[in-house]
Amino acid sequence: MRIIAGSAKGRNISSVASSTRPTSDRAREALFSTLTSEFGGFENLNILDLYAGTGAIALESLSRGAAIVHAVEKDDQAQKSITLNYDGIKSAQCPGVFHLYGMSVHRFLQDPAPAKYHFIYIDPPYEVEDLDVIETLIQLHDGGFLDEQALIAVERNSRVKEISWPAGYVALREKNYGQATIFYGALAEIEPANG
Repeated sequence: MRIIAGSAKGRNISSVASSTRPTSDRAREALFSTLTSEFGGFENLNILDLYAGTGAIALESLSRGAAIVHAVEKDDQAQKSITLNYDGIKSAQCPGVFHLYGMSVHRFLQDPAPAKYHFIYIDPPYEVEDLDVIETLIQLHDGGFLDEQALIAVERNSRVKEISWPAGYVALREKNYGQATIFYGALAEIEPANG
């Protein structure tokens, strides 16, 4: 795998085959095309990559100029892979700030939000239950992690018919890429109180 675009374009991204399932190049290219269309560019964006795996989504965001990029991954081997991959692009002098949180996603979401995120990528192992994904979305919402214009993307096995977005979210669209489907959502607009 390689970084697709930005200041670190062409740099290699290594993976730990036993502990990660990298997002395919095709899905990654489509995802970043969607983000560019949605936000216009990556400058001033805060990105959160949950279940970061190889760090490909986080590091691609960093390469493209995101301001803050946080990756969360609990697996020790995957953490080493992310650190190695980050070291491999540091010389490209990406302008943003990167931080790897070596802990579980639910543990990370129990603490105060370190930033308001504009884009959140959630890519748990396929064996993670839908209820866990829903709990993650609830924690993001209730913990104040989301910018009001935030876009959320959840990658799941294509055998999953759809994901259940909890209260506070609205489903936007879904895109299928062979074995993977990416579901997009956003914060639901709050209805004004009757007065």
